[in-house]
Parts: sequence; structure tokens; C-alpha cells
Amino acid sequence: MDRPLVEGVLARSREQVCCSYNTVKTMLPILSWLPRYNLRWLQMDLIAGLTVGLTTVPQALAYAEVAGLPVQYGLYSAFMGGFIYTFLGTSKDVTLGPTAIMSLLCSSVVGGQPNRAVLLSLLCGVIQAAMALLRLGFLLDFISFPVIKGFTCAAAVTIGFGQVKNILGLKGVPQEFFLQVYYTFSRIPEARTGDVVLGLLCLAVLVMLTLMKTSLGPASEDSPAYSRVARGVVWGAATVRNALVVVAASCIALSWDAYGYHIFTITGKTSAGLPPFRPPPTSDTMGNGTVITFGEIVEGFGGGLAVIPFMGLLESVAIAKAFASQNDYRINGNQELFAIGLTNIMGSFVSAYPVTGSFGRTAVNSQTGVCTPAGGIITSVIVLLSLAFLMPVFYYIPKASLAAVIICAVAPMVDYRIVAKMWRVRKPDLLPFSVTFLLSFWAVQYGIIGGVAVSGLMLLYNIARPKLKVFDHDVLVMELGSGLSFPATEYLSSIIHTQALQASPPRSVVLDCHHVSTIDYTVVSELRDLLRQCKLRGVSLVFSRLQLPILEVLHAADLPGLKYTDSVEVALQIVSSDSLDD
Repeated sequence: MDRPLVEGVLARSREQVCCSYNTVKTMLPILSWLPRYNLRWLQMDLIAGLTVGLTTVPQALAYAEVAGLPVQYGLYSAFMGGFIYTFLGTSKDVTLGPTAIMSLLCSSVVGGQPNRAVLLSLLCGVIQAAMALLRLGFLLDFISFPVIKGFTCAAAVTIGFGQVKNILGLKGVPQEFFLQVYYTFSRIPEARTGDVVLGLLCLAVLVMLTLMKTSLGPASEDSPAYSRVARGVVWGAATVRNALVVVAASCIALSWDAYGYHIFTITGKTSAGLPPFRPPPTSDTMGNGTVITFGEIVEGFGGGLAVIPFMGLLESVAIAKAFASQNDYRINGNQELFAIGLTNIMGSFVSAYPVTGSFGRTAVNSQTGVCTPAGGIITSVIVLLSLAFLMPVFYYIPKASLAAVIICAVAPMVDYRIVAKMWRVRKPDLLPFSVTFLLSFWAVQYGIIGGVAVSGLMLLYNIARPKLKVFDHDVLVMELGSGLSFPATEYLSSIIHTQALQASPPRSVVLDCHHVSTIDYTVVSELRDLLRQCKLRGVSLVFSRLQLPILEVLHAADLPGLKYTDSVEVALQIVSSDSLDD
């Protein structure tokens, strides 16, 4: 008698354990691939991690310049993501770290103040992690593609032009875009010859290596060994081109400096060693001794505190989805949000500024055949080794070489073809694109907010003015093109009144509702009034092809005189018979 009971208890116990383990696997995706980890995966992850690491170090140094921070802050921000994402990430390809867009946003909000940049990372991480825990990832869907494209194009122009001053060797140029353009051009006669020559040379080499890599065809097993080796050398050199250019430029600067010729603007002294692990500062002290409180700092962040977390999530999730589709696997959106949020929270304890997924480094990661997120650990170790041992060497990195790296990194983001595509596909989408693009030159956060606002207004207009097709069969047949929500009630009512009820004589109406999938109480109340108005004028209002959920709502509302049919033809017959009866 007791055995079935015991078996049932054991079965439920096993089921609970299984469910608990699945829950843990969802929260810690590393458990889904770590038990299957093998030597081949380790080999591929080592190659990918090393390659991405050699790309990350020069880019991190360069992006710190974009953020207006000392170059070591780029490296401080580049290693935490590799460790966190290995445990929490659901994409094998994504690499987290500083990016051009996040650096620009950070610069616009914190104004090159390191303590505030670190605090911003903490607050962004808290917001992002909270969004993940509350399953609010759907809010990202309200940022439309034209807004994203408008922002990225404007950001690329802003970032790229912002580096022209470093190519020219100019100092004291304002950060505000329009002033930057004016002062850069007006001070061209002050350009330093050494910086200009070195900067243009670095740009030429980077462009040449990029073109060489894109011109490489697919590897062929039938090609001779020397051909495969040559292809591998070209591909490898082009992949780590940023590191090669920065190292070569540093050697040139060091050589000239050794002979007493200081013709290049160099990075200068940087803080050596690993960053201390400590809580992020919650206050700041100005040069004159004035203490800025936590509340005042947060107030100073303004709209950037909303824009930066959203853009970080949007950029990283979009990259993860793109590479998941390309490599045939799936990601968990909310888990990605949590991974980014925790990376920014933990990063703030090692003096990092906000980070997100990098498209360029993720592409390198994927192309080198990474098998698991563990490749990020190798990348992070390379960054840590650079911080521990190479910081004195970074003293001689010319700013012109870092500027060349940034310009080549952001140039592909300027997608001029998108304007022609939008004009051809749907012209109204050019409005949010243009608003975002133009406002971003004033302030990047205003560009995003303005673009989202315009997109939202366009969305609300489509809801308030649903498409209606009107057919005249002696009876007015109106085909509704979408759902009916409360903003559309007045529009629908006015059309029925002007074209049917106020006509002479009044006309009956057939509402073809086969496209209507949503309806609310305001619409139901208006339909009740329309049915009453039709009855007073001796005409009919008949509903046709109602979907079952809509029909259930109308029945629940108990509308007097409600008539509905399965087809427009039957509705017209009912209206005709009603007219004969009258």
C-alpha cells in the first residue's frame, strides 16, 4: 500500500530537482556547455581570445580618448565583461567592452570626469539588471530602426570628426560638435607636421589592410601550401591591424624621442598596474575643493541616465541576435540584459565606464572560430597583462595613431545607402531618421529622445487614424484595416456620421471587421451610441466577419440591436431586408 505513495513522492522529488537544475542552467548558461567542453573547443577559444585581445587593447585605449578619459580607463573597462559574460552570456560570439558609441555617450554625460564615469557605470548596470529581472526587455522594441540608424550615422560622423584634431596635433579644441568643426578648420595652419604625416600614414595602412582582408577569397583545400600560408599571414595581419599600427607608430615615436626630436603628440604618462578593487565613488570633488554630492551628480546626468542603459542594451542584444542567426543558435534576451547589467555593476568596482557588446570585436571573435564564451577569458587576461606590464610602454603611443584606429572603426557605421532605401520603401520613416541624425549633432541623447518621440507620435497617429476602405453599394461598406483602440473612436464616428447618418437620406452601414483583432471599452461605448443613432434615423449598422475575441467582447457588452454576419454579402442582404420591412 505504501509503495505507490513512496514512488510518487520520489517522482515528484526528481521532478523538482530537475526543474531546479533547469532554472539554475537558465540563470547560469555556462552549465549548458561546460560539461561538454573539450580540447578542440579550448584550442579554438584560445586562438579567438588571443586575436580579439590584440584587437581590444588598442581599441580600448582609443575609445578612452573618445570618452574624454585617461587612456588606462579604456583598459579598465575592457576586462570585466570577459569574465562575467563567460558565466552569464548566451551567445558564444559576443564580446563586451568599450565601444565608440558608448564612449561618445559617456563623454556627453560626464564631460571627461573619471569619477562620474565610474559612477555612471554602476547606475547603468543597476538599471539594466533591474530591467532584466523585471522582464522589461520589450521596451527596447520602441526604438525603431530609423532612429537607430540615424543615431549611429550621426555618432560615426561626430566621433570621426572629433579625431581630426588629433590627426592635426591640435590642442584646446572644444568638445561641442559645431564649435569643434569651426575651431578645427580655423586652426589648420597650427597643425603639427609630424602628427599629420604619421596620422595619414596610419590611416593608409589601416585602409590597405582592411581592403586586403575583404579581398581574400574563401580558403581552398586544393590550393598549394605556400598559398594557404600567405593567405593566413595576410588574414592574421589584417585582423590585428590596429595592434600592428599602434605598435609601429609607438616605435617611430620612441625612436624620434630618443634623438631629442619631439615631433609627435604622445599619450604621455598613464597610471601603471591593475586598478584597485573598490566601491565606485558616490561624490566628487572639484578642483577648488567643492564637494559634489551623489544627488547633484545624478541630477547632472540628466536624460543620459535613461539613454545610455537603453543604448547599451540595444547595441549588445542586436549584435547577439545577428550572430545567433548567422551561426544557427538562439539567445535569451533577458539573460543578455542581466549579463550586461552585472558587467557594468562589477566594472564600476574596477574603475570602468559603461560598456556594451562590440560589433567589430564580435565579428573577429566569430570569424576566428570561437566555440564558447570562454574565449572572453583569454581576451580579459591579455588586457590584464597589458595593464600589469605594458602601461609604461603606452607612454609613447602617438595620439594620431589612436585617432586613425578610431576613424577606421567608425567609418563603416556611416550607412549613406539607408537614406535611398527608406525613400524607396517607406518615405515617412525618413522623418525619425532625420530628426535623430540632426539632433544628435546638438547632443546625442537629445537625438535619441527626439527620434523616439517622433516615432512614437507616428505610431500613435496610425492608431488614432486606422486605414479605412469605403465602398458604396447603396449601402456604405467600411473595411477597417487594423485594430480599434480608444484614440480611433472619434475618427470612426465622424466618418460614419458625415458619410452615412448625416446624408440625405441617411444610409445604412456595414462594418467589415475581419482585420480587427483588438477593441477596448471606449470603442464599445461609441458603438453603442452609433447603434442608437442608426435606430433613431431608421437605418441599420451591421457588423461583418467579426473575430471570435471581438464577438465575445460585444456580447459581454450586451449592445442593443447588435447584428453580425459571417460575410459582407449576407450583411448587405440583411440591410436590404430591413429596408423592405420599413
